[in-house]
Amino acid sequence: MEGGKPNLTLVYQAVQALYHDPDPAGKERASVWLGELQRSMYAWEISDQLLQLKQDVESCYFAAQTMKMKIQTSFYELPPETHNALRESLLTHIQNLKDLSPIIVTQLALAIADLALQMASWKGCVHTLIEKYNNDISSMPFLIEILTVLPEEVHSRSLRIGANRRTEIIEDLAYYSSTVVTVLTSCVEKAGNDEKMLIKVFRCLGSWFNLGVLDSNFMASNQLLMVLFQVLQRDETSTNLHEAASDCVCSSLYAIENVETNMALGLQLFQGVLTLETAYHMAVAREDLDKVLNYCRIFTELCETFLETTVRSPGQGMGDLRTLELLLICAGHPQYEVVEISFNFWYRLGEHLYKINDAALHTIFRPYIQRLLHCLARHCQLDPDHDGIPEDTDDFGEFRMRVSDLVKDVIFLVGSMECFSQLYSTLKEGNPSWEVTEAVLFIMAAIAKSVDPENNPTLSEVLQQVVLLPETVHMAVRYTSIELVGEMSEVVDRNPRFLGTALVLARLPLEKIAECLSDLCAVQVIALKKLLAEKSTNGKSADPTVWLDRLAVIFRHTNPIVENGQTHPCQKVIQEIWPVLSETLNTHQADNRIVERCCRCLRFAVRCVGKGSASLLQPLVTQMVSVYQVYPHSCFLYLGSILVDEYGMEEGCRQGLLDMLQALCMPTFQLLEQQNGLRNHPDTVDDLFRLATRFVQRSPVTLLSSSIIVHIIQCAIAASSLDHRDANCSVMKFVRDLIHTGVANDHEENFEVRKQLIGQAMEQHGQQLITQLMHSCCFCLPPYTLPDVAEVLWEVMVFDRPTFCRWLENALKGLPKETSGGAVTVTHKQLTDFHKQVTSAEECKQVCWAIREFTRLFR
Repeated sequence: MEGGKPNLTLVYQAVQALYHDPDPAGKERASVWLGELQRSMYAWEISDQLLQLKQDVESCYFAAQTMKMKIQTSFYELPPETHNALRESLLTHIQNLKDLSPIIVTQLALAIADLALQMASWKGCVHTLIEKYNNDISSMPFLIEILTVLPEEVHSRSLRIGANRRTEIIEDLAYYSSTVVTVLTSCVEKAGNDEKMLIKVFRCLGSWFNLGVLDSNFMASNQLLMVLFQVLQRDETSTNLHEAASDCVCSSLYAIENVETNMALGLQLFQGVLTLETAYHMAVAREDLDKVLNYCRIFTELCETFLETTVRSPGQGMGDLRTLELLLICAGHPQYEVVEISFNFWYRLGEHLYKINDAALHTIFRPYIQRLLHCLARHCQLDPDHDGIPEDTDDFGEFRMRVSDLVKDVIFLVGSMECFSQLYSTLKEGNPSWEVTEAVLFIMAAIAKSVDPENNPTLSEVLQQVVLLPETVHMAVRYTSIELVGEMSEVVDRNPRFLGTALVLARLPLEKIAECLSDLCAVQVIALKKLLAEKSTNGKSADPTVWLDRLAVIFRHTNPIVENGQTHPCQKVIQEIWPVLSETLNTHQADNRIVERCCRCLRFAVRCVGKGSASLLQPLVTQMVSVYQVYPHSCFLYLGSILVDEYGMEEGCRQGLLDMLQALCMPTFQLLEQQNGLRNHPDTVDDLFRLATRFVQRSPVTLLSSSIIVHIIQCAIAASSLDHRDANCSVMKFVRDLIHTGVANDHEENFEVRKQLIGQAMEQHGQQLITQLMHSCCFCLPPYTLPDVAEVLWEVMVFDRPTFCRWLENALKGLPKETSGGAVTVTHKQLTDFHKQVTSAEECKQVCWAIREFTRLFR
C-alpha cells in the first residue's frame, strides 16, 4: 500500500463508508481502498488490532474476513516462527467475540481451520481444541463451528495444501472422529430444546459424514441418529431445524454409498427413512413446501444409495420397493419442483436396467416407470390461462426439457409404441382440455423418434390429425404439434401426401442464383443505406443489427454447387454490397456489438464464395487494421483467422496476410501487456491464437520465418497460466500445432525447413515453455485443462526427447518442496517418479495421467 501503514481511524472511516455511505461513489472508493489494504502486508496487524478493540460489528467482520482471506491466500507472507502466536491470537479473538455476531464467529472459525490445515507443526488440532473448550458451555457454539468448517475446508479450492498434506489431515481427522461425535452427543443431551444448538450439531455431524471419516459401526449404534429421525418425524419441528436434519440424513446416506461395507449403518438409515412417510403426508396437508422438498431429497438419496441393491434383489431386504413408492408419492405432489429432485435417480435406474437387459427385471420395474410417466405428463401441463406458445427459457420451460430428456431415457422399459398409442388414445377417446392435449402431445414428441416408423398406422393417423387441426386450436397446441411433426420426420418422408403443399425446391441454375440472391439481399441493403443516410443528415443512426443478421443468414445458407472454373454466383452480389457493409462498419466502429455483427456477416460472405472473394481481401484487411488500431475488437482477429483459412494456401496472398497479422498483433500485445491484461481480455487471447493457429495450419514457414513469431510465442507462454476455458484451449492448440509442424513429416518439400525453424524456436523458448507449463499446471490451471497441456508436452518430447528430459528436470527442480506451513508438498521420490512416467511415456494419455496425479500434490 502506498504511503505506508494506514492509521486505524482511517480504516474505521473506510469501513463505515463501505456499509453506510449513501453515495454509491463513496462506497466504491471505500471498497477499492479496503481491497488494497487487504492485499498488503499491513492487513495482518491491522486486522488483529481491530479484533482486539472490538469497536463495532462492521469493523470486526471486516477484520475477521480479512484474517481468513490472508490465511487462505497469503499465508506464505508470515515467517514460521509467528505461526504459534497467530494461532493463540485467533483463539483469543473467537473467545472474546463469540457473542457479537454469528457471521464473525464463522469467519474466525474458517481462519482457525485454514490455519490448522496449513500449519504442519500444529499436531492433533481437533484434540487440542476439544481439550481446551469442551468443559466450558459458553465456548461450545464456536467449538462446534470450528469442528464444522474444518472437514469442509479439507477440499477447499482456495487452499492449495496438496495431496500429501491432505492425506495426512484426513487420517488425523478420522482418528479423532469418534471423539467429535461423543462431544456432539453430549451437546445434544445438554441442549434440551435449544434449537440453535441442535442445528449446529446436525451441521457439524453432516460435515464429518461428507468427509467420509466416520466409523459406520460406531454411528449405527449412536443415539444422534435416533434424535435426527425424531426431529424429522415431529410435526412441530421448525423449518431451519428440519432443513439441518434433512441435510445431515442426506450426507449420511451419501457417505454409505458402498452399502456392503456399511451394513449396520445402512440398515438403521433405511429403516429410519421409511418411518418418515406419515410426516411427509402431514407436511403436504399443511402445504409446507419446504418440508415436502426436504423429505423428497431424503427419499431420493435413499433410493440413490440403495440403487444397486434394489436392482440386484428387488423386493428383498434393503432392495424393498417401498423406496420407489416413496418417490412416486412425491411425484404426485402438485408442485413440479418436488418430482424434479428425483430425476437423477430415475436416469440412473434406467441406465442400470438398460445395461443388465434382463426381461424379468424390466417386468418388475415397468409399472413404476408407467406411473412416473403418467405423473410427468400431468406436471407438463401449462396453466389454463397461458397465452401464446410455450416458453422454453423460463424455469418451467427448462423443467419440461428435462422431462423430455428423462422420458427418452426410460421409455425402453415401457415400450415406445405401446406408450405412444396409449397417449394418442387418451386424446382420441376423451375430450380433454387444451392444456391436457398439449402436454400429451409434448410427451408424444419426446418418444416419437424411438417409435419404429415402418408400416405404422398409428403414426400415420397422428400425422394426419395434426395436419388437420382446426384454425381455432390454442396456439400452444399448434406449436407443440408442429414440434411433434418435426420429431416424426421419417414418417413425413414416407407420407408426403399429408403435407398438403409438398414443396419441391430444385437447385436453380447458377445464373438464376445470382439474380435471386441479389433480390434477396437488396431488401437488407436498401435498409442499411437508409440508416446511413439518416446518420449523415441528422447525425443519429438506428441499430443496423437486424439487417446485418439477415444478410449473415442468407450467406450462411446459400451453398450452390460450383464446378471448377465456374465463377461463384454469389461473388458479384458480395462485391456489390461490400461498400454498404464497409460504411456501416466505419459508422459504428466504436460499438463492439455492431462491429461483431458486421464481422459475422463478412465471415459468412467470405465462407460462401471462398476464393471468389479475393478482390475484397485488400480493402477488407486495410479497413480491419485501420479500425483495430483505434478500437481493438477481438472479432477482427477472428475474421482474420477466417481470411487466413481461406487464402493462406495461396502463394500470392501469404505476404499480405502476414502483414495483416503483424499489424493486428501490435495493438493486441499493447492491450495484453497492461496490468491484468490477459485476465481482463480472454476473448482477445482466444481470437489471437485462433488466428496464429490458422497461420500454422495454412502457411507455417511464412509465420516461422517472420520476426513476429518470437513475440507470439512469448505471449503464448505468458498466457499459458490463464484460467479461462476457451482462451487456454486456443493457446495450447497453437503451441501444440506449432511444434507438430516440425514433427509431422507429410512429405512436403518444406518439412526439413519447418523442422529446422521449430528447432530454432525450441532452442530459444523451450526451457521457458516447459517451466511455465509445469508451474501453470501446479498452481494456476483447473484439472480440465490438463489434457491440452499434456498434448503440448508430448509434442515437445516427440520433437526432441533427450532435450525435453533435461528441460523437465530443470522445471521440476524449481517447484517448491514444502508449503509455507512446513508440510511436505512433494517428496524427492514423487518428483523422480513423475519425471520417469512422463519421459518414458509411449502415448499422450500416459503423460496426461501422470500430470493429473502429480498436480494433485499442489492443489
